[in-house]
Amino acid sequence: MLLLLSSFWPGYQFFWFVFFVFMLLVGFWCIIMFFGVVIPMWLTSGLKEYFGKTAPFDPEDVRRKTVVEQGAEVIYSNPKGNGPFIHSHDSHGHH
Repeated sequence: MLLLLSSFWPGYQFFWFVFFVFMLLVGFWCIIMFFGVVIPMWLTSGLKEYFGKTAPFDPEDVRRKTVVEQGAEVIYSNPKGNGPFIHSHDSHGHH
């Protein structure tokens, strides 16, 4: 049994080497992105906002607006008629 398991050792050695090289590249990519993108971004736009050169950041500008907030009329928000509406205020005991 030990002889059978030891026959796979070169494969394990190769796969660990591939994993090591891959993780090395990922680590260097993270370091390069941090020093090459994140810090320059903070030094430019972040400091501009801090010193009042640009408008302050508003998270509402980034948030996804709902259909009603975009100005569209949603016909199901105020239904007319006697249909089987889920949230109608009738005397039925449903839902």
